Amino acid sequence: MVYFLQLYCLPARSKAGGAFVFERRSPVIEPTFDADATPLKPRLVPKLKLMTVDGGRHSNCLDLEAKPISYRLVKRTFDIVGATVLLIVLFPLFALLALLVKLTSKGPIFYKSTRVGLCGRPFTFIKFRSMRVDADEMLERLRELNEKDGPIFKIKTDPRITPIGRVLRKYSLDEMPQLLSVLKGEMSLVGPRPPIPHEVDQYDSYALQRLTVLPGITCFWQIMGRSNLSFEEWMALDHRYLQEMSFMTDLQILLRTPIAVFHGDGAF
Repeated sequence: MVYFLQLYCLPARSKAGGAFVFERRSPVIEPTFDADATPLKPRLVPKLKLMTVDGGRHSNCLDLEAKPISYRLVKRTFDIVGATVLLIVLFPLFALLALLVKLTSKGPIFYKSTRVGLCGRPFTFIKFRSMRVDADEMLERLRELNEKDGPIFKIKTDPRITPIGRVLRKYSLDEMPQLLSVLKGEMSLVGPRPPIPHEVDQYDSYALQRLTVLPGITCFWQIMGRSNLSFEEWMALDHRYLQEMSFMTDLQILLRTPIAVFHGDGAF
């Protein structure tokens, strides 16, 4: 008696959305009789190690390579020192904002979501919560009101934003917890903003290049229009940063950021 082993691998959709991965199902052994054959023992093929959105790089970022940065050590040192100093100095404001968020609306203080970082690697993105707790569920009903082009979603009078959230967003105060991501090495003080996975699904090769450096809290986009910019203009500014990256460029962007934030233009 000879046993032929069939190993079924069927496609299944990743929980993180978008990408297909292969899921190994239970093997099925079908008996076939052959009087002259030597009995064979069934042998399982080792399970393949596959990249998924959940535990590896984003599905369409597998060919991306990190951009070489000549001042990498200086940039990282500056990130650690800068983020540490800012967290210490701004701690009273941090505590006050946390209290205001908690007292003015139902839900957690922080909003956590998955964002796509360097070369497509996902990480947990943290902000002060500026929207209702059911904001993600409301999104589909609001998509037809989108005022932006490309894969991003923005509307000036977003009904999901809480009263305190409008203040946080106008002055980018909701971004403060991301200083913790800078200390962890998932973000930098300066760099392209980290996108949502479903946005990356729609990126072309030009837009994907913005993922070849660490995402940042501020960049040219933040100081040159923010949400008033089109998606095409946003991508062009990120490419400008990739071309002009240097310690002096980072320093200039950081010095100009408080002025842009104080004016509150283009923030919604």
